Amino acid sequence: MGGIGIWQLIIVLVIVLLLFGTKRLKNLGGDLGSAIKGFKGAVKESEEDKQESKTEQQQKNVEADNADKKD
Repeated sequence: MGGIGIWQLIIVLVIVLLLFGTKRLKNLGGDLGSAIKGFKGAVKESEEDKQESKTEQQQKNVEADNADKKD
């Protein structure tokens, strides 16, 4: 009682197919896939930027330490 069974899911799927049609659902799936791909690319790019920033900061620290040793 209260759970969603397989028959209820099938009925909902049929209603969605009748309302939107297979072509619109296919386009929607493609758009959703593109959005997810773009999101993953942005996350990866952000992680690479963080890594580059961290590396640059470490290089600046090393250069500052070397400058202090020369003085």
